[in-house]
Amino acid sequence: MSEAAEAAGNGSSSIYLPRLARIEAMAEMTGTEKAFQLVQEDGKPLGHRPGQFVQVSVPGVGEAPISICTSPTEGPGFKICVRRIGTLTTYLHNRKAGDWLGLRGPFGRGFPMEESKGMDLLFVAGGIGLAPLRSAIRYALDRRDHYRDITILYGARTRKELLFWEEVNEWAERDDVEVLTTVDMGGEGWTGNVGVITTLFPEVKKIDPDRTVAMVVGPPVMYRFVLLELLGKDIPKKQIVFSLERRMKCGVGKCGHCQINGVYVCQEGPAFTYARLERMWEAVERAAPVT
Repeated sequence: MSEAAEAAGNGSSSIYLPRLARIEAMAEMTGTEKAFQLVQEDGKPLGHRPGQFVQVSVPGVGEAPISICTSPTEGPGFKICVRRIGTLTTYLHNRKAGDWLGLRGPFGRGFPMEESKGMDLLFVAGGIGLAPLRSAIRYALDRRDHYRDITILYGARTRKELLFWEEVNEWAERDDVEVLTTVDMGGEGWTGNVGVITTLFPEVKKIDPDRTVAMVVGPPVMYRFVLLELLGKDIPKKQIVFSLERRMKCGVGKCGHCQINGVYVCQEGPAFTYARLERMWEAVERAAPVT
């Protein structure tokens, strides 16, 4: 049963119905991404889990699934990060604080934060993949005593495409977190590592495979190579988690847009262990990010 269905079974059927959320603040992340701080009309917390998403809509314009990038430990407001690539996302980028949006959700099965208590956490984010993974990272940092070592690997094509850069630097300054960053192409004053994200793995201080849970979000082309690194370090398949946000549309398993061999990504995912995902790996090759 999906987490959305579980919530409905507990009397929270309102997640399926559009409601209003107000834009409290906006911040430009990169040339194509903006972060939106939202609060529901009733002022209540969203009640999401790290890794879930919401359906954001504007009447007469459209609707799209967008990942939540704040932890449920924060609130009552929450944050989303929107890449400008189409009609709806361009419309959102042109909004201002005080404007209202339609909202459904939260939907989907998120990251296994409860199941990972007492484990080492290895977060691997590529590009805009940091947005959904940020919800899990912030949750882990707010519950720091629940987890052992925390390692964050983050990469993007260029320095200008790195999201939440000030915050990433704040994580790096902590003595209880290991943060490694890279860009595919240097320049622009970049003095750090240059190369794809897998070039960071040799720099990780230590990985205890039996006690490590790896959570990975990024472009599909990244997944295969990151997987080879993780398996090469003997991390069990059940402890490798990918967020597979493949062509989701309705968010409730009705349109069939995200169906893969009978599996609805929006309902049974977007987070899947590799133990599950290896039986439908073709989905990764055709995956598309939530935008």
